[in-house]
Amino acid sequence: MALKLSPSSKDLPVSNEERLKLYDKMSRDLYEHGALFLKHGETSQSLLLSDLFDVKNGSVTPSLKAANPPVRANVLHLSTEYSRPIALVIFGLVIWFQNSEFYHFSMLHASNHILPVPASEEEIEAEVDAVKSVADQLCPMKILLDRVILTSTGVLLGCWQVISGTDPVNIRSLLRKCLPRAPEKQLYAPVILHTSFARILGHPKHSSEETDVESELQHFHELVARLNNRIHGTKATISELWYVEEYDLLALALDGKMKIRRFPFRCLKA
Repeated sequence: MALKLSPSSKDLPVSNEERLKLYDKMSRDLYEHGALFLKHGETSQSLLLSDLFDVKNGSVTPSLKAANPPVRANVLHLSTEYSRPIALVIFGLVIWFQNSEFYHFSMLHASNHILPVPASEEEIEAEVDAVKSVADQLCPMKILLDRVILTSTGVLLGCWQVISGTDPVNIRSLLRKCLPRAPEKQLYAPVILHTSFARILGHPKHSSEETDVESELQHFHELVARLNNRIHGTKATISELWYVEEYDLLALALDGKMKIRRFPFRCLKA
């Protein structure tokens, strides 16, 4: 499949403005809804935290569950050249850290756990070839970390802007064209460019039953402020598109079983 793509997108200024509005809204989530993760509520993907993690004596381990059929995700990978220097070190919290080798930006799911699309081996290989054709035409993306936010579901997210390269909206559009069987409803907004750094699962370890909600929220706000002071403005380059079969739910986030096909951006003209 021949897909035409310009090295840089004229739509970047518009999309960057839309991303700013989206990130501003996401930043208000914790203020408006509180720390729902302390009540062991749902994740942003309609999964219960208690179904995904086991917490004992402040130690967190993933509770891996098979994905049937496997989730098929297309993600941009953040190289360890950039991910390791920004990998978080946080003390005093019940927390699960994303493996810095798998920092990624979800683009489009060919199948997800909410709207599964079964596929034969031949259909999967056809999807792989189509995704590679997209990567062949992408040029390296230069990005900048706009901010770190903490969502009401407990996820510490890095929210990024694009300095140059193809707009994520266009990448998702290209993937949509080459994966026509993919679920119409996707998990994320078309403009978003975000990666999960960690997930907070419980109260600060120094808190007691008498600690009031406002004090705990202030603790989390101060944590986010410290993280932003440390890594806000970090620049990185994205140069790989991955096609990932996740045999466990959220395998990329939880170090589960998965199969990764890596495609470097080749910047070829159609």
